[in-house]
Amino acid sequence: MATKAVMAVTGLIMVGYLLLHMYGNLMVFGGPVAFNEYAAHLRTIGEPMIPYSGVLWVVRIVLSVSVVAHIVSVIVLARRSIRATGGAKRRYVSRSRRLLGVQETFAAYTMRIGGITIALYVIFHLLHLTFEVINPGGGHTPYERVVLSFQNWWMVLIYTVAMFFVTLHLRHGVWSALTTLGANVSKTARRNINVIAIAVAALLAVGFLLPPFSILLGLVK
Repeated sequence: MATKAVMAVTGLIMVGYLLLHMYGNLMVFGGPVAFNEYAAHLRTIGEPMIPYSGVLWVVRIVLSVSVVAHIVSVIVLARRSIRATGGAKRRYVSRSRRLLGVQETFAAYTMRIGGITIALYVIFHLLHLTFEVINPGGGHTPYERVVLSFQNWWMVLIYTVAMFFVTLHLRHGVWSALTTLGANVSKTARRNINVIAIAVAALLAVGFLLPPFSILLGLVK
């Protein structure tokens, strides 16, 4: 139970980060000045009481610890599941069908492959916009790097595929986390948890995909 709780709490921490990150991405619609000032402000929050980039490093550390703890929890629970089911094959089925094996919804079924895909994209994303190892469009300011990058259709495609798995991961993950933490106390509560999970996943999907597609279509230049 403790392992599930760790996975739930760390998952919700990452959801909170994604919401803040989405808000930051949407600043691109405010133009270069607003977006660049936002990017710079992330490093000056709390000054002079807090050192330059102090808050940003706290966020990075908390997020990194959460990611590692989340992955370790997933591995531990996956091993337990394999032992408990005797290695039965996982299958995706609708509620109206009964098949042999461990039956799951599509969102639940894709959690593992989705998690791996998301991890690979996070590495790509860091190399792209944080370390600037990958910079297909060029540019020197944060705004230029974002806009020039997403003028390439293949960058938008990579981003879209990643967000597809993020959305599925969030759909099941938010529901599972709230359930693990005891929010499913009644039939009404379970229905509300389901609505919250769908709403969070949909909000983040739309919020993250708006900037790259707007840039690709020339709505943001």
